[in-house]
Amino acid sequence: MNLEALDKQYVLQTYARDYTNFTHGIGSKLYDDKGVEYIDFASGIGVSSVGHANKHLTQAICEQAQKIIHISNLQVIEPQAKLAKKIVELCGYDAKVFFANSGAEANEGAIKMARKYGTVNFDTKKYKIISLGHSFHGRTLSALTATAQESFHPDTFAPYPKGFSYVANIDDIYDAIDEETIAVIIELTQGEGGVMNFDKHKVQELAKFLQEKKLLLIVDEIQTGIYRTGSFLESNNYEITPDIVTVAKGLGGGVPIGAIITRHKEILSAGEHGTTFGGNYLSTAAGLAVLDILSELKQGGQLQETIEYFDKKLDHIIAQYSDLFIKKTGLGLMRGIVAKDDAIKNAVIKNAMKQRVIVLKSGRNTVRFLPSLTITKEEIDEGFARFEKALSETRVS
Repeated sequence: MNLEALDKQYVLQTYARDYTNFTHGIGSKLYDDKGVEYIDFASGIGVSSVGHANKHLTQAICEQAQKIIHISNLQVIEPQAKLAKKIVELCGYDAKVFFANSGAEANEGAIKMARKYGTVNFDTKKYKIISLGHSFHGRTLSALTATAQESFHPDTFAPYPKGFSYVANIDDIYDAIDEETIAVIIELTQGEGGVMNFDKHKVQELAKFLQEKKLLLIVDEIQTGIYRTGSFLESNNYEITPDIVTVAKGLGGGVPIGAIITRHKEILSAGEHGTTFGGNYLSTAAGLAVLDILSELKQGGQLQETIEYFDKKLDHIIAQYSDLFIKKTGLGLMRGIVAKDDAIKNAVIKNAMKQRVIVLKSGRNTVRFLPSLTITKEEIDEGFARFEKALSETRVS
């Protein structure tokens, strides 16, 4: 039985899979079972932040696996404490960290924190959370309900948890707040919503307003955090201090991990929240290695050089292929180019795969790029050379 047949017979078919069988990778290159090389501009949807087979990361994982992979959170875990310290230091403000296994879990925990805060800090319970149109916050039921896209709310999963409402944009938030509202959750750049980022001044005004009202600002940085948009957190770029920040994807370099960072350091008591696997030895050892690699890249200026080099390539694409694309979007190495229609977007992604460069789709007709943050100029050059072949093929078709 070949791999495709095996997958279709035994794996629940929740993905529209491509059946290229990748067997190994190095840097931003992947190789299939026939030895064919691909340039990876997707990094596992922003997860493989330091590329494939990174020596520092793999060494840290192997060394930790030879000692302890997992114990329960009923005992102290040394790399967990060290990773929490590192995260707080890189955030630049006083906070504490809870470790989970994924972005969705991190957002679930943030929702619980917000509701606890709304219960203990007001005479009348506040529990409602406002999110923005085109947002995406995860696949678990509460995170899914917080996602302000109707396509993610089919009747098959109803009824959905109460206490969530949606507005089209930041300007509409103020009128949507009522006596039961406790928080606003926002992605500063919407990954699944077209790689669109919000106006800095409007975000700062919202943060100030919520602070004055003693309401919470939750910033979902599952995709934007861990240097993806240039700074450790995108909220650092916006010069705001959220009440709660959630991160995941790039933190473990491929090892599953999520984290909730909160300034409300005593909001949860022992027993009110927990996890079996979250923050174990293996995932937090990986997280420490990833932050060592990326913080060095940031401090040495190489990350900014890579961002600027990639950005110039996107400018060239927009200029030379104005018949296919309208504009570029996003920040750092979380970028998109908006196609003129959905058919063009789909054709570009399909043809890119045929030309052996992996890109992603996003909402609002957007082709999304999430390369590893360690990608080289040579890999960028080769990736875009192949991408232009895909665009030429799209024009012909």
